Amino acid sequence: MSELCYAADATVTKDRYRDAMASVAAAVNVVTTDGPGGRAGFTATAVCSVTDSPPTLLVCVKRDSSVGEAFRANGSLCVNTLAPEHQPLSNMFGGRTPSDERFAAATWTTGCTGAPVLEGALASFDCRISKVVDVGTHAVLFCEVLEIGGGEPTEGLIYVGRRYDSVTACGAA
Repeated sequence: MSELCYAADATVTKDRYRDAMASVAAAVNVVTTDGPGGRAGFTATAVCSVTDSPPTLLVCVKRDSSVGEAFRANGSLCVNTLAPEHQPLSNMFGGRTPSDERFAAATWTTGCTGAPVLEGALASFDCRISKVVDVGTHAVLFCEVLEIGGGEPTEGLIYVGRRYDSVTACGAA
């Protein structure tokens, strides 16, 4: 039987956890919604695939954020995966920029769920929220993918070490 790792020097504090997670590279996404709860969006790196049958991904959103309630009320969202040229848009959706200004900074179409889809996104995943699980400070949104769009990915925008960087797909010119 293994020993539990509760040694005083192994304490996982909020700051220690955040510092360690800063070393994990993640794709940058703008997550959007529209509907009865209003039009809203935010920048997220906490997005990942759950399963391909049915196609499902998860998105984490801070429960006390200004946009969290809109996502729950609308029951749908679009995950728009960003390219390096979208960094200014990521900053707008990640800060205190008013919602109207955020959306005015890019060109959008509407997905089958009614969520805004970023024109020129590397990939867009238009989804119906199928389940919400509250964990600590965040809500984990499980999202069934209903429609996929996007162009040929050549370079992606990532966030690592508390800064933006880009990554090139293997074989991309």
